[in-house]
Amino acid sequence: MSPPAILVLGSINTDLVVKGPRLPAAGETVAGGTFYQSPGGKGANQAVAATRASRQDGARLIAAVGQDAFGDAALKNLLHVGVHCDGVRTIPGEPSGVALIMVDEHGQNCISVASGANRLLTPGDIDQLPEQMFAEARVLLACLEAPLDTVHRGLQRAKAAGLTTILDPAPADRRIATSEWMQYVDILTPNETEASVLVGETVADVPSAVQAGRRLDSLGCRRSIVTLGARGCVIVSERVTHVEAMAVRAVDATAAGDAFNGALAVALSEGCDLESACRWANGAAGLSVTRPGAQPSLPTREAIETAIRDRGRKSIGEPL
Repeated sequence: MSPPAILVLGSINTDLVVKGPRLPAAGETVAGGTFYQSPGGKGANQAVAATRASRQDGARLIAAVGQDAFGDAALKNLLHVGVHCDGVRTIPGEPSGVALIMVDEHGQNCISVASGANRLLTPGDIDQLPEQMFAEARVLLACLEAPLDTVHRGLQRAKAAGLTTILDPAPADRRIATSEWMQYVDILTPNETEASVLVGETVADVPSAVQAGRRLDSLGCRRSIVTLGARGCVIVSERVTHVEAMAVRAVDATAAGDAFNGALAVALSEGCDLESACRWANGAAGLSVTRPGAQPSLPTREAIETAIRDRGRKSIGEPL
């Protein structure tokens, strides 16, 4: 097998999920939900998404876990999927990350994260990674569930090594909306909420997504892709392209962004142009929302290709 083409820098969490009829308002209790536990964390999710979508060897993950049962189970699961975990640091005396997730009957969710060991991954840890790890890769995919200075250092090393860099700015933090950050970002992939935070204005439709993308590109990133859920995504570069989503029956949108970003990284690593890569990533995201859970919902390459091929015949979520 060839070495991993994709490095993923992010987090490892365990998701504790309650699915109920609706999301509670502040101070409200909503009864009648069901509970399940699932491996998660944006870094781990994106590494699994990329591994399942790739025809080559699995993605390599750079992250941290605690020395506890949650961390042990997470690493075991990642290795089983085929993710390379030699970039994962185990930190004694610290809990592993946990995410509390509520999902309503329409698949919408809200998430609260206790970062645990994820917050202790340092720029020094990035500096200690071997040069070969970057030299063998073609794409770095990062999110903001690791400390900001650590992510910044990862982007710097990736650009110095000639990698394409993708930053999923989640959870959103307006401190990254600067040229100091964006100069190291080839592709920025915020959703509507994240784009709104980064530009300080509401992003709720295609025109406002285009405006936000142009503002972000002016800071120095090469291209922005603003994801719009059921409305697909908008690519803002030298020209603007609206890539429509596939029709789906949503069950759980928890890992839709991670499915999109993992598949996008794979497509770009294989030489696809950006519009084709986004169509493929939309297919992966569409499939993911038809299934419950984070990592369990992430589709295989075969499933993505089948769904895209059959797009005109059926909606994703119907039997193929």
